[in-house]
Amino acid sequence: MASARDIQRRRRSVKNVSKVTGALQTVAASRVRRAQSQALATRAYAHAAMDILNDIAVHTSGDSSHVLLELRAEIRAIGAILITSDRGLAGPYNSNVVRTAYEFQRKQAVPVRFTTVGRKGRDLLVRRGSTIIAEFTDMPAVPSILDISTIARVAIDDFANQSVDEVYLIFTRFVNMLRQDPTIQRLLPLQPLKSKDEKLGSQVGIIPGLTAIFTYEPDPEAILNEILPRFTELQIFQALLESLASEHSARMVAMRNATENANAIVDELTLAYNKARQLAITSEILDIVGGAEALK
Repeated sequence: MASARDIQRRRRSVKNVSKVTGALQTVAASRVRRAQSQALATRAYAHAAMDILNDIAVHTSGDSSHVLLELRAEIRAIGAILITSDRGLAGPYNSNVVRTAYEFQRKQAVPVRFTTVGRKGRDLLVRRGSTIIAEFTDMPAVPSILDISTIARVAIDDFANQSVDEVYLIFTRFVNMLRQDPTIQRLLPLQPLKSKDEKLGSQVGIIPGLTAIFTYEPDPEAILNEILPRFTELQIFQALLESLASEHSARMVAMRNATENANAIVDELTLAYNKARQLAITSEILDIVGGAEALK
């Protein structure tokens, strides 16, 4: 059995760990509220943009002038934008989305070229020997559309020059504080609706059963070159906000569990310390009584 001094030293160490995890939990809780508000605030805008862009695609379905609308018959390479975090201590957040990327890569019959956002995803893909064409780290805590413009440019350029024939987003969609779903979403090319009669709102999740009528000036073809790259940026931006909200939620839950486990260990060590101390006191009393009896 460990001595009382060793148990006390270990208990002090675990208490320090619980203080650190408790502080990290508090920080994550403050950040998750802001990140959740950002993700939910822009989600409706992203859905509405998808609604408008799908309508433009329907109106220009016979026009193949824009390369980002091109559905290629032969898929020779695939691009994937993987969004993870720069730091750990977020429970299964990073491992789940990277595992999703592994499964996606394994199922493809053609090479997959990754663009990574976050150090964790980059490091895990490097260990696996995956092809990484670009990496982005140290994203700001409150990102803006300008922060992801370079990421979008890499994806658009690769698709436009036919280095890849499809581009996918692999990220973690925020559902609630306890649930975050790894998601694979095709970014390019845009897939138009099959007909103008389909309900755009029901597809993107705005208001099922309702449709919208759009008027374009001067015409859909004239604004397509301006809308499509910006819409691509918007989808990446929304995926980044969803991932940030998921990361902070996962870190808050992980640190809360770590704090509770540390406190439980402290309680066990306190009980063990008291037992060891009582045993030491009892042994000293027995020595004193034995010595007194020996002197009689």
